[in-house]
Amino acid sequence: MNVIIIEDEKPAARRLGRMLDDLDIKIDTMLHSVSESIEWFSNNEHPDLIFLDIQLSDGLSFEIFDAITIKSSIIFTTAYDEYALKAFKLNSIDYLLKPIDDEELEAAVKKYKDQISPGQSIQVDFEDIKKLLVNPIDRVYKKRFTARVGQHLKIFSVEDIECFYSENKGTYLHTKENRNYLIDTTLESLEDELNPQQFYRVNRKFYININAIKDIISYTNSRLQIKLNHFSEQEIIVARERVKDFKDWLE
Repeated sequence: MNVIIIEDEKPAARRLGRMLDDLDIKIDTMLHSVSESIEWFSNNEHPDLIFLDIQLSDGLSFEIFDAITIKSSIIFTTAYDEYALKAFKLNSIDYLLKPIDDEELEAAVKKYKDQISPGQSIQVDFEDIKKLLVNPIDRVYKKRFTARVGQHLKIFSVEDIECFYSENKGTYLHTKENRNYLIDTTLESLEDELNPQQFYRVNRKFYININAIKDIISYTNSRLQIKLNHFSEQEIIVARERVKDFKDWLE
């Protein structure tokens, strides 16, 4: 399998290359700009798969495809967490939200291998994505969630929810009243339903409400531990690869 990375931040490109190497995928080519990519594609056989950053140092990566017809499959790597994700999902093998998580990368690679036969690719409609990037839609996020309690449905405002977390294949919300409730959804589904200014996914198990943070403590291996106002049943640790993005979110 021939795979390349197009990413303007060279440390990020090298990190992704190491992560792929751990999955036995060798990266021989890393490109860092629109102009460099156009030149490379003009003179080389096109790869099976591209890991593609959206914003490059000299413009949007879509400009590459305006200049060159490319039939490679694409996994987007993007920091656009507030909009356009629907377009990424519909128009590519997968997308990876920066900072890239090891398990999410492995799942995206598996998805590619499961869906694509040798010599095939999934074609991308870049126009759909460009429209969303230039004219992002006004997103409407959920304001309430429901949980079944016996024979009744209980309604919770997002303002009263400290965190969402997964445990034993279930998804729970934890309230200001220090109660846990099982809800009929997944953390992955919550990605499109929660306002990213209010909730952040600190690791694969937890979304936390910024208004519920009581304390932030330095933790081992350059990670952070989060203390919420009431939730104390498990440690909440910000994954190392998400620490920088988490700090940016706090601002």
